[in-house]
Amino acid sequence: MASPFLDRDLYVRPIDAYIDPPVPRARAIITHGHADHARSGHGAVLATPDTIAIMKARYGEDSAQQFQPLEFDTPLQVDDVTITLKPAGHILGSAQVLMEHRGQRIVVTGDYKRLPDRTAQPFELAECDLLVTEATFGLPVFQHPDPLDEIARLLRSAAAFPDRAHVVGCYALGKAQRVIALLRDAGYDAPIYLHGAMIRLCELYIARGIPLGELRPTVGTGKPELAGQIVIAPPSAIKDRWSRRLPDPVLAVASGWMSVKQRARQSGVELPLVISDHADWNELRQTIAETKAGKVWVTHGREDALVYHCRQQGLEAEPLNIQAFEEGEEGEPEAQGELEE
Repeated sequence: MASPFLDRDLYVRPIDAYIDPPVPRARAIITHGHADHARSGHGAVLATPDTIAIMKARYGEDSAQQFQPLEFDTPLQVDDVTITLKPAGHILGSAQVLMEHRGQRIVVTGDYKRLPDRTAQPFELAECDLLVTEATFGLPVFQHPDPLDEIARLLRSAAAFPDRAHVVGCYALGKAQRVIALLRDAGYDAPIYLHGAMIRLCELYIARGIPLGELRPTVGTGKPELAGQIVIAPPSAIKDRWSRRLPDPVLAVASGWMSVKQRARQSGVELPLVISDHADWNELRQTIAETKAGKVWVTHGREDALVYHCRQQGLEAEPLNIQAFEEGEEGEPEAQGELEE
C-alpha cells in the first residue's frame, strides 16, 4: 500500500522533504517541539511560529540553517503541493500537516489530543484520503478521565495535608504549563513553585500569550515556606536528592501512563494523575471515522490494535513502526539536559 506521494519514513517525494525526521535533513516539516519530533541540525525547517520559538529556545537560534514560519490554516504552495498546517491540540504550536497533491489529500497528525486545553491551539479536524495517525494510547484500556477531575483530586489532597508539599512530576514542555493552567482554571490562585528545569519554557509560554499566574522558583525558598504548596518538577527529580528540600512531599505524576496502576506503583507515585496530551482510544477512533479517510497508517505507539480496528471498519490500514520513545508520554528522553522524564 505504498504511496507515490508519501513513503513509510514520512518522506514527501514531490517536494523532497521529510515530516519530523529523526536525523538531520535538508528540508523538514516539524509538527511540534518535543524531542522525538523536533531535532536540531536540519537545513530548512517549516513549522508554526510557536514551534519555531520552542525549537530556538531549546536548541539554539542556529538549530536549523533556515526557519520558515507558517501560520495555521494558511495554504502554502510548494511546487505542485499545497501544505496547510492545522492545529493538533497537543502542545503550544503543535500542528497536523495537510498536503494536497493532484486531487489527493493526506493528513499527518503528529501527536494530538481533542480535549480542551488553553495552553494549546484547539484541534481541528481535516478530511482526507490518507490519514497518518499517532497511536500512543491506541488500546481500548486507555480512556482518559476529565483532567479537571484529576486536578480536583490534587487539590483535595493538598487541602488534606497542609503540612506537606505536593510535587507534581511532568514534562517541562507542554505538560507543566497545562497542569498549571488547569490548577488556575480550578480556582487555585496561590503561587506555584517550579523546579529550575521548568522555568525557561514557562516563561516562553507566558511571552507567547499564555497566562499562568504567579510562579516562583524553589531555589532560595525555605522548607517551611513550601509546606502546603504545589511544586512542578520533572518526574526524574521527584525521587532524587532535589526533593529532600521539600517538607514530607506527596509524590504525584501527571501522565496518561498513570492509568496503568502497576507503572505508578513501580515508580513510587503516591498520587497518580491521569492527565494526557494525547488522544485516547475513543478519540483515535472518532478522528479516523470523521476524517473519512479510506487509508490509515498508524505510528508512534500501539499500532496493532488500531490497525485491526480500522480493518474491521473496511479501511486499508497498516502500521509504520517509526521509532519513538515509549517510556515518556511526550517522547522526551530523560538523558536530555533538562531532566524531562
